[in-house]
Amino acid sequence: MRTFHSAFALLLVIAAGQVMAAEQPPIGIDAFVLEETPYVFDTAEQHEIEVTLLARGLPRAFSLAFLPDGDLLVSERGGNLRVIHDATGPAAMLDPNPVPGMPTLAEPYRNGGLNDLALHPDFASNHWLYFSYNRAGPKDGDRQTSIPALMRGRWDNGRVTDVEELFTGEPGGTSGMRIAFANDGSIYMTTGAPFGPQAQQLDNVFGKVLRFNDDGSIPGDNPFLGRDDVHPAIYTYGHRDQLGLTVHKASGTVFAAEHGPNGGDEVNLLVPGGNYGWPATSYGRNYDGSRISDLPVERGMEQPQVVWIPSIGPSGIMFYDGEAFPAWKGNLFVGSVRYGQINRTGSLERVVLNENFEELRREKLLGDLHQRIRDVKQGPDGNLYVLTDGDEFAVLRIAPR
Repeated sequence: MRTFHSAFALLLVIAAGQVMAAEQPPIGIDAFVLEETPYVFDTAEQHEIEVTLLARGLPRAFSLAFLPDGDLLVSERGGNLRVIHDATGPAAMLDPNPVPGMPTLAEPYRNGGLNDLALHPDFASNHWLYFSYNRAGPKDGDRQTSIPALMRGRWDNGRVTDVEELFTGEPGGTSGMRIAFANDGSIYMTTGAPFGPQAQQLDNVFGKVLRFNDDGSIPGDNPFLGRDDVHPAIYTYGHRDQLGLTVHKASGTVFAAEHGPNGGDEVNLLVPGGNYGWPATSYGRNYDGSRISDLPVERGMEQPQVVWIPSIGPSGIMFYDGEAFPAWKGNLFVGSVRYGQINRTGSLERVVLNENFEELRREKLLGDLHQRIRDVKQGPDGNLYVLTDGDEFAVLRIAPR
């Protein structure tokens, strides 16, 4: 009889739990609508900043790149290239028409098509616009594979011409790919490998940072050049999903931001040939809460410069070196799409580093706006420009008040 009562009680507990789960409201925060009136915030070291909405309605917005005349290019991930005219001025206006001349996928798919943007260091004379691009690969069962590509075209009075493919990898799985020019004129490109062992395998381009000359050829000083068992474009490996990339101009040091699984997000200082651990080690956990590894690092693997626990979903990153915000000079800014796996909790993270790029303190900005911050760039006016995706798909300007 006791067995019957115990089983019946267990059924009641399970049923009650199911009712409570059904009654639990959705996790997250209600959608936040940005206002046309500028917002004013106080911050720890640069008091009173003004945040102004420049444009909205840019589907799956991913990347920003300023043209020399103050117009701002915006990539719609997997979609179009757009322009905000006079983005640094008082009458910024989103052009209603996409930029003509960009390549398009015959059959669009998630993560396919356009990703990141970068202007050639000599853009003023050669007009080369570079972009990362996911081409459609063969189907792997029900899964659409991608072929990561580095491409460029000439910016010609509001259109793109002479588009060419500089590099294509093998088919596989990757999401957003960031690109950035280094001080020596070489260009870096990130790829992801969130699942499986590819990031530790050197015969493929996934879970890597790749390095090319500006024509897509392999630099003669790439760290694995000459090894038949290693892809020659690899600069670093052992990365999970890298959605941020920047170069510290004064030193030439390259940094990448990387998603952990559940926590363990990183900003890494890239050293030639470095192994950054994924999937063998991580500060993060699996999505069920279990640990990825007993220890977060192992001998022979590179330590991250900055770690986030819980996760912030890092995206575009940059170092500030302008004059508009003197208190922020040298600070690292990191876009965050959400905090601790809670929707609509994104922000702009400001990290203060010492001369050795070691963390001193950090501050969360724009959290009250509840936006997914996808990219951040310094404008030619010294102000910060922030790109959001999610509910608004907006571009914001941060200026001193």
